[in-house]
Amino acid sequence: MQAISEIPDSTDSAKFDYIRPIVGKDTLLDEKLNKKGKVLISSGHCNTCYTDERKAKRPAFQDIARRYQSNQPYIDLLAQKEIVGGNGSWGNPVMSPHPNLEYSDSDAMVTYIFLPDN
Repeated sequence: MQAISEIPDSTDSAKFDYIRPIVGKDTLLDEKLNKKGKVLISSGHCNTCYTDERKAKRPAFQDIARRYQSNQPYIDLLAQKEIVGGNGSWGNPVMSPHPNLEYSDSDAMVTYIFLPDN
């Protein structure tokens, strides 16, 4: 298991101006879930709206990882948002609901967002 690195100061670069990091502590995440999440994201339609490193229709995965702490409460929150949809966290973009997505798969996908390099 591995924790993500420290969140960079959002004033370091204009690239991160739209990120409002949430203060908290990272915890160790399950690397097996990370590998499952990578497969699910790669084989799904996530790349229609998201990319790993740059904002597209939605925030980049690395920006999501910079905003939220890598701990289970935030993973649960984001996994639920994948299933039921949501809006307002990143401005106007709306996260479409994915009601057929199993929670265990959503949990793995969010874990991959926090640990993409494994």
